[in-house]
Amino acid sequence: MRRHGLRPDKRLGQHFLFDPRILARIARAAGPLEGRTVLEVGPGPGGLTRALLAAGAAEVVAVERDPRCLEALAELAAAAGPRLRLVAGDALAFDVTGLAPPGELVIVANLPYNIGTELLLRWLERIDAIALMVLLFQKEVAQRLVATAGTRDYGRLSILAQSVCRIERLFDLPPAVFTPPPKVTSTLVRLVPRPDRPCPELLARLSRITAAAFGQRRKMLRQSLRSLCPDPEKPLAELGIAPTARAETLPPETFLALAARLSPPRSAAVPPAEPGTAERIPKDKADGDA
Repeated sequence: MRRHGLRPDKRLGQHFLFDPRILARIARAAGPLEGRTVLEVGPGPGGLTRALLAAGAAEVVAVERDPRCLEALAELAAAAGPRLRLVAGDALAFDVTGLAPPGELVIVANLPYNIGTELLLRWLERIDAIALMVLLFQKEVAQRLVATAGTRDYGRLSILAQSVCRIERLFDLPPAVFTPPPKVTSTLVRLVPRPDRPCPELLARLSRITAAAFGQRRKMLRQSLRSLCPDPEKPLAELGIAPTARAETLPPETFLALAARLSPPRSAAVPPAEPGTAERIPKDKADGDA
């Protein structure tokens, strides 16, 4: 880092990991990597990249937008040869399909703090390309990912992620292991695509319905879903859901059944959230003052 004048840039949400034992543990959480193509987002100075190569990954595709980090990674790329491909660009604009045969891509990343949740939501939409994901999030995000209906952390992110993947919290990392230390604890999460996951069309419906339901969280479903269906009480009654129920009380499988019943058109508008009622999907490992 000193040789390349590389300092973490808060604007890019950078908090680097250097402990080789922790990096190796993260790589091991992805299982055997021999013969696998692994996508890494935000490699920074390349600590996790080295661990993935050491774990036997056939190819690591590292997407990095910081030119300073790309310069530092160039030496590693020269040594790794075809096993490391550097991609200069924004991970949000990077298409993961085609990197590996369908269903075989592995994603392992200490995600940039400010885009981690958004990246996950995009990857869920392209889950047919992915074998598994091992991702480092802010602990608050990890808690939302595994939360159950009726709990404080349960919300739209919980439903979308759990409908598509089986999710396991692996271990926490304290702020002190990062450079610079964030103000929150981080959690490593493993997500494996469910064999019974919804098809892309049903997932798109689920996304719109949960946006409407949690965008007006204090409202009963018969009101919050009216923007997607003129008479939401009918499909609610068919599924045995009280029209006075609120979004946070329904488990993911009930939302999936509701999505199949409502079948909202793609052009259906979702009303803006009322002040103070929208579910907050937090940025990953945020410093607390963003």
